[in-house]
Amino acid sequence: MKKSNLVKNASVLMIASIVSRIIGLLYRRPLAAAIGSVGMGYYGFASGLYSILLLISSYSIPMAISKIVAEKNAKREYKSAHKTFRGALMYAFIVGGVTAMICWFGGRFLLPANQQNALPALRALAPTIFLSAILGVYRGYFQAHRTMTPTSVSQILEQIMNAVVSVAAAYLLIRALAPGGGTREAVVGAMGGTIGTGAGVVTGLLFMIFVYQVNRGFFRKKQEKDTHTEIESYSGILKTIVLMITPIIFTSFIYNCSSYLNSFLYSSIQGWHQIDSDLIAANYGEYINYYIPILGIPLALSSASTSAMMPEVAGRYAVGEVEDAVREVNQSIRLSMFICIPCMVGLTVLSYPIMGMLFPTSSDLAAKLLLAGSVFAVTDSFSIITGGALQAIGQQRRALINAAVSLGVNMISLALMLAAAPVLDIYAVMLANILFSVVCCILNVQSMRKYLHYRGEVRKTYMEPFLASALMGAAAYAIYQAFFALTRRPSIALILSVLLAVIVYIILYVVISRTKEDEMLRFPMGRHIVKILKKLHIYR
Repeated sequence: MKKSNLVKNASVLMIASIVSRIIGLLYRRPLAAAIGSVGMGYYGFASGLYSILLLISSYSIPMAISKIVAEKNAKREYKSAHKTFRGALMYAFIVGGVTAMICWFGGRFLLPANQQNALPALRALAPTIFLSAILGVYRGYFQAHRTMTPTSVSQILEQIMNAVVSVAAAYLLIRALAPGGGTREAVVGAMGGTIGTGAGVVTGLLFMIFVYQVNRGFFRKKQEKDTHTEIESYSGILKTIVLMITPIIFTSFIYNCSSYLNSFLYSSIQGWHQIDSDLIAANYGEYINYYIPILGIPLALSSASTSAMMPEVAGRYAVGEVEDAVREVNQSIRLSMFICIPCMVGLTVLSYPIMGMLFPTSSDLAAKLLLAGSVFAVTDSFSIITGGALQAIGQQRRALINAAVSLGVNMISLALMLAAAPVLDIYAVMLANILFSVVCCILNVQSMRKYLHYRGEVRKTYMEPFLASALMGAAAYAIYQAFFALTRRPSIALILSVLLAVIVYIILYVVISRTKEDEMLRFPMGRHIVKILKKLHIYR
């Protein structure tokens, strides 16, 4: 294995994640204009529950398949690896189909009683759940072969189709079924938005099937080189998949279902306080459709780093290279913090102009949430990577227990905050989520010390990027204010301040950390960064 595989693969996935998330942010603007704040609330409730059902059917499949197949490839068991792929498809058909039926027939029982208007949007997502499970198998199989390009391209195509169809379907359905406006407009508009999600998944799946067909010859040649005579049966493979994927599914389910449970508790408790249901939906819409997607950009980068790390760590750990596995984990965490810490600072100091430019229909609430809660970008990204590291070394059960304890803290704290101080409103949800990720970080690190003898590089991983980010944040705020005073155009001032802030951060990071040229080359887009730093005479 090449040492550069991790950074190379993480870089590919990160670029795709950034592009996908930006597309996801941009299409919400015209969608919000079409269906309004209440419609976005219904869309948020449906999407939140869809995400939970997706966790059960497909979210963990790429990670699990990537780990299992990577271990078999490391041992040159190519026939068993390909047979695992086929067994995973069987698993996806069964689990995806059952979950899709639960979504269609049981959706009304899963939504809060005062948010049943989100049911049509949720039911439109039922076929998407089934197709996403199959798509997850293909993505995991290619990731196990340490090629992230197919997954990355499929993600971008998926988001493009999602954006186009979501907005178009919302407009067309409103014109056809709710020309008079009102609640009916919000209901059918939200349903149009979720139809776009299905169109995106279909596009991504068709692309992955095409890529697989093109590479069938390559996979066949690898199987022909396999000299192992004992090949696992499908029953054995399915048993392995179930035993492997079940803890990962439950971990991901517990880790991500906090969003759904938070929405349920928030809506129910605030309804108990006699707060209007439309106001609850609108406030939750500000949180789930504006605040969370923006934080989703740095979090997607961490998820990309984790996806790239999983096959590397699993493969090395499977053949006894424990020190190398720890080195890969440290590299992933350092890479994630290098990106997420400055993102946190930038989102904090520029929260109002960011929300104003991306979501002009949002209220001050969304900007205030981003200002107060951008630390979630760091705490959640760290918990994602550390949880992935535990799963990569076969400690799925420990990761599951850590996530379950964190979820318990999350639910109890949210219920207490809303019951005692309803004035906190949606801020209570934000605070409970941050607490969840902090507890998960602490527990995961303790587990990594026990099972991997992990010791974090505090100065290089956290202190140096934080110091550089703090100085960058001051510079970004000053630059924005200066350009805004000159142009009176917040969008121009924001774009220029962000671009200059990136350059300032990289310079400060290199100076503070004394990162050498050969070290910087191992970072994402390292060659381009080094070229810029040479032109600025930082490197000579």
